[in-house]
Amino acid sequence: MDEIRPYKATERKGETFSYLPPLTPEKIRKHIAYMIAQGWNPAIEHTEPEKAFMHYWYLWKLPFFGEQSVEKVMAEIEACHRANSGHIVRLTGFDNYTQSRGIVFIVHQAGR
Repeated sequence: MDEIRPYKATERKGETFSYLPPLTPEKIRKHIAYMIAQGWNPAIEHTEPEKAFMHYWYLWKLPFFGEQSVEKVMAEIEACHRANSGHIVRLTGFDNYTQSRGIVFIVHQAGR
């Protein structure tokens, strides 16, 4: 299991899993598979690091309503990251039933 990183008052954290080491592609795939199994709709968002906590995030395409392919979501995450290499990229799972976010986590930090 990954080791939890200590909190530093000068380091701003955000979203689920932000205190853990960066997620590997395999771990991201597992989270996407869980999201799809729950019936949540994946959505990819991105923003400039300096705007991450003060502004809305940009939506990369429309949410992937009813998407069942983990690999298609992974490909879209990579396409968003390539097109916006200086941005933070996060993945959100929207729950249609509760009309809320079921899960949100950062998949690419700026500059990585």
